[in-house]
Amino acid sequence: MTYVEGFVLAVPADKKEAFRDHANQLLPLFRECGVSRVVEAWGDDVPDGKVTDFKGAVQAKDDEVVVISWFEYPSKEARDAANAKMRSSERMAELGPASPFDGKRMIMGGFASIVEERGEGETGYTDGFVAPVPIGKREAYREMAQKAAGIFTEYGAVRVVEGWGDDVPDGQVTDFRRAVKAEDGENVVSSWIEWPSKAVRDAGWGKVMADPRMQPDHENMPFDGKRMFWGGFAPMIDSSR
Repeated sequence: MTYVEGFVLAVPADKKEAFRDHANQLLPLFRECGVSRVVEAWGDDVPDGKVTDFKGAVQAKDDEVVVISWFEYPSKEARDAANAKMRSSERMAELGPASPFDGKRMIMGGFASIVEERGEGETGYTDGFVAPVPIGKREAYREMAQKAAGIFTEYGAVRVVEGWGDDVPDGQVTDFRRAVKAEDGENVVSSWIEWPSKAVRDAGWGKVMADPRMQPDHENMPFDGKRMFWGGFAPMIDSSR
């Protein structure tokens, strides 16, 4: 199963092209270090939440846009080896500090995929989710997510991935745990749904929400939905293409 390094960051809206250029400069290095896929996705439909949301996760300012990105690896060992190479890279030391965003507010973590369902087509739009899940309900969550993944692909999703927090460090300013107000005994899940386009995504969600199989069992939900947050993102860079 895929191992994922996930990131959430806030980028000034007027630095979108500078961010894209900077990410493209780093892409060859990431490939050399062993990253099998890099995706950078620009916030497009990122709602405000009542308890948590993507903007609050990175303390986004009014003139900033939330970006999600992820690196895919064949294993955690490959991720660890890649990170070691990046830390010792002179190019990373040169280009890293030039990032056109506030790195102190970026959140990051390693996630082991527990669900990975594939449909048909190429990715053109992504829904991202972050949720707190009790450690003791890991299997119940996985079963629920696996069932949902099959329904999403039935209605047009290209791929669904659910990542169980494996190496999610505490940050000095922001982090994944604070983003979902995680409590003792809870882990963080980061997941995403890839769609061919925003139009297919919108139509797909309409069908999903109307499907009786997706009606929630509120008495047995294996996580606190009030602290889950989500948003729609338009891919800027996808190294798999």
